[in-house]
Amino acid sequence: MALVTLLTDFGNSDHYVAELKGAILTCASGATLVDITHLVPPGDVAAGAYILGRAWHRFPAGTVHLAVVDPGVGTARAALAFSAHGHFFVGPDNGLFTRVLHDTAVQVVTLPTPRGAAPTFHGRDLFGPAAAALAAGHALGSLGEPLTGIPVRLAAPPPHYEGKTVVGAVIYVDRFGTLVTNLTAEEVPPYARLVVEDVDLGPLRSTFGDVPTGGLLAFLGSGGEVEIAVRDGSAARRLGLGVGGRVRARLG
Repeated sequence: MALVTLLTDFGNSDHYVAELKGAILTCASGATLVDITHLVPPGDVAAGAYILGRAWHRFPAGTVHLAVVDPGVGTARAALAFSAHGHFFVGPDNGLFTRVLHDTAVQVVTLPTPRGAAPTFHGRDLFGPAAAALAAGHALGSLGEPLTGIPVRLAAPPPHYEGKTVVGAVIYVDRFGTLVTNLTAEEVPPYARLVVEDVDLGPLRSTFGDVPTGGLLAFLGSGGEVEIAVRDGSAARRLGLGVGGRVRARLG
């Protein structure tokens, strides 16, 4: 029986996560359920895609990843199950799997909506049972028909150059107020100086202890992207910046 990871925007104060887990365990009582998070901001598909992209590959091959951030629940958006990188994924076709689908071959099926499924709770009535079926060893092809076309991907403009400056953007803000950008070491060499909102952060640092308490810093985060933080504070609050905010790396 496989591992099943769960990522949703259901929160922890209501009954939704419990109902989802109950639906899975009813169909696959031996499954091991691992919560990635249920605190994705409500309906924030991009945030869910980022978190899933950071977490899924830390699990062993054969893991089933159930992700439900689904503001279009009950509409014509497709419901998917697919295999990629030796893992299985289940969830809505709305861009949530953008980072998983990058540069890889996939086998994708569309899931039919079960009779009697609540149109506002496909997590429990559609995606949960599909994930359970995969965890129990059912073949992917038995769950639905092959997808016509390709899965939806979120648009993600890459960093660009303005003279001797590389311009990137904030793509995620974590609970510490750290700003995660789409810049990597490839665009930001050690001699570059990071600038945000006309605040010069200097070159990349190694860790938070390189600046005093309350100090701003830019560093290469554990996911390989340039991040901006305040030691013992919130860069998002200090700079008034969120997703989409511009970050510049001056190369000369």
